Amino acid sequence: MTVVPRLVLSAPSSGHGKNALAIGLLAALAERGVDVAGFKLGPDPVDAAYLGLAAGRPGRVIDPRLVGVDRLAPLVAHGAAGAGLAVVQGSMGLYDAVGGRPEQESTAAAAAALRSPVVLVVDVAAMGQSVAALVHGFRSYDEQLWLGGVILNRVASSRHEALLREALDDVGVPVYGALRRQDLPAVLPSRRHGVAPVVDGSADAARAVRRLGEAVAATVDLERLLGLARSAPPLPAPAWSPEVALGAFTAPVDRPLVAVAGGPGGSFSHPETAELLRAAGAEVVVVDPLRDEALPVGTRALVVGGALPEAYAEQLSANRRLCIAVAELARTGRPVVAEGAGLLWLARELDGLPMCGVLDAVGVSRDGLVAGYREATAQTDSVVAAQGTVLVGHKAHRAVLTPRAGQRPAWSWDGGTPEGFVWRNVHASQLTLHWAGHPATAARLVAAAAADPTAEAVPAQPGVPV
Repeated sequence: MTVVPRLVLSAPSSGHGKNALAIGLLAALAERGVDVAGFKLGPDPVDAAYLGLAAGRPGRVIDPRLVGVDRLAPLVAHGAAGAGLAVVQGSMGLYDAVGGRPEQESTAAAAAALRSPVVLVVDVAAMGQSVAALVHGFRSYDEQLWLGGVILNRVASSRHEALLREALDDVGVPVYGALRRQDLPAVLPSRRHGVAPVVDGSADAARAVRRLGEAVAATVDLERLLGLARSAPPLPAPAWSPEVALGAFTAPVDRPLVAVAGGPGGSFSHPETAELLRAAGAEVVVVDPLRDEALPVGTRALVVGGALPEAYAEQLSANRRLCIAVAELARTGRPVVAEGAGLLWLARELDGLPMCGVLDAVGVSRDGLVAGYREATAQTDSVVAAQGTVLVGHKAHRAVLTPRAGQRPAWSWDGGTPEGFVWRNVHASQLTLHWAGHPATAARLVAAAAADPTAEAVPAQPGVPV
């Protein structure tokens, strides 16, 4: 059992302002000296990155489909260790689930698994007394839900606010704050930049987060919210530990150096990736694919996480020295794991721009977004998984690759042709995994990094899970 004061922020649907509100809440409390932690429910690393920037510690993705419902509470306990407040930002509407399993994967289900109070953010710009019926309905729909109260967004005037508060008081729902229509401006960098402004340590991103924090501090009753968060019972599970997650395995005698793509503000991988690599016996260093012209001296493996934005193709292509270094690392049989846009970076070219040339494939950007979960079966033994292993990942990309897969594909799933590339010790795919859901990947990668490189086979090591 772990004591973590916590809140889940949700909304009736997307577009009510819960993202900006969650970021602002964390920034406002951090400014007051409260140690805070931010979590994003669902596969979105962008929201998680800004929650982390506001909190001053890594924002984390907790996704029941990617990591399993049973790991939600342990991951929150781990990521919020020592914090005075953990804020979990929900996805879509309170009872929605992309995969059609709301009883397991909705924000309401996650709040139940976390034994956490829910604060509903409601856009009331076109609403009057009906807000009471709306909120009452959300509270009554699931008797397991702990609806702690609401925050009103886009209130028109003082008179409008008074009307809304009176209506909600009639149904016994506390109001923790009321923001006017201009209070949460669209100040965050465009989503086309993905997590890059946070990873790069952008001053514009920091200013945007500070602005949201000021807005929330001026309009939300922070002390009452903290009181609600502190009323949450202990989390129903011990904190997640990368060492425990890896289980028994034989760590390498020497600590191989594994480079993880990122920047001064973090990496393009989930924070648990680096934590698992270190627990598996690696020394982890960050390499910036946009600015560093060489891999760190002594690099034995490279991990490019799925949050690398596709929009930075020109910068990736222009860094020719690093492209050559990555190609040489792969050619010599060293492990390279590339997810999402990392696969495009390893291709011969993307939209006519030369890339690393590790894979004989060409990428082309398209207008439509391909997004969704995939239950994938490993088609080839690799540094990621043994052949036949079934994992759940998430895809979110606009660019497509031709061919879609190499002679040794990475994955297959129902309704699609094989996807991805396994070549020597390279594993590249547009499917992004959450390594907390499959810790064995870290052990396999570190074992391969510690061994002498081979042309095709993944080095085996006794005790390494498959």
